[in-house]
Amino acid sequence: MIIWLSSYPKNGNTWLRALISAYYYSDDGLFLGDRNLQNIQQFPVKKSLEGFNFDPSKPGESAKYWIPAQEKLNVDKKLRFLKTHSALVKLGQNDFTNKKNTLGCIYIVRDPRNVLDSMSRHFQIDHDKALSVMQDEKNFTYDFKKINDYSDYQFISSWEKNYQSWKNNRLIPIKFLRYEDLLKETFFVFKEVVEFIDMLINNKSGFNREKAKNAVKSTSFENLKKIEENNGFSESIIARKDKKKIPFFHLGPKNEWQKNFDNKFIEKINNIFQKNLDELNYL
Repeated sequence: MIIWLSSYPKNGNTWLRALISAYYYSDDGLFLGDRNLQNIQQFPVKKSLEGFNFDPSKPGESAKYWIPAQEKLNVDKKLRFLKTHSALVKLGQNDFTNKKNTLGCIYIVRDPRNVLDSMSRHFQIDHDKALSVMQDEKNFTYDFKKINDYSDYQFISSWEKNYQSWKNNRLIPIKFLRYEDLLKETFFVFKEVVEFIDMLINNKSGFNREKAKNAVKSTSFENLKKIEENNGFSESIIARKDKKKIPFFHLGPKNEWQKNFDNKFIEKINNIFQKNLDELNYL
């Protein structure tokens, strides 16, 4: 059965995956980079779509097989964590998931003002364009390194619709957390995540404090940055201009939106996201 690790892009999903993969896919809780993250793949997993008849050159065609693909993955009846940026929605007649295939979800949200700056840098677009993307309710993402292949299409919608679709769902159990809380009280918030997962999978062995400590320590931003510098990182991308790799782990906790925008733009984004900033206690 599937437990989703879900978020809007640049909300902290990679850090969450690092923590969980270190704890559940190692003996000692130490995070070793891509070899750990490979245990938590992004949906749609390529092999899950094999054998289904759809046109990969058409965005959204693979959505017809979201549920059958999950059924295919669940044949072995093993616990499976899957990453997604998809909103929890119905696309046409196609549900993203259902109770039969899903145990629950852990959703991580982040202050949209920091998301905006992080997206701008990662996707090499200016702040205005990033803001437009975050407000686009029809937005989707895919592996843009592939030409005319939308097999891994994810309908992410707007930043607001994305988090609300998961937070307010009545379909599956969800652990909803803020990136900032995970950053401030990493061990205690991660302990809550582990206890939520263990409740979903009926694991009676109890919380492994030492293993969790190792997971927290080995996935600190400084260590993740060092791992990327020494061994590379599969999710980094190539700059369009100089063709050099853009570091995935750039500023992390030092990314402070107040320093990245002028006063006029700050007023603009605060007005746009005011309802969400209030709801999520970011004001």
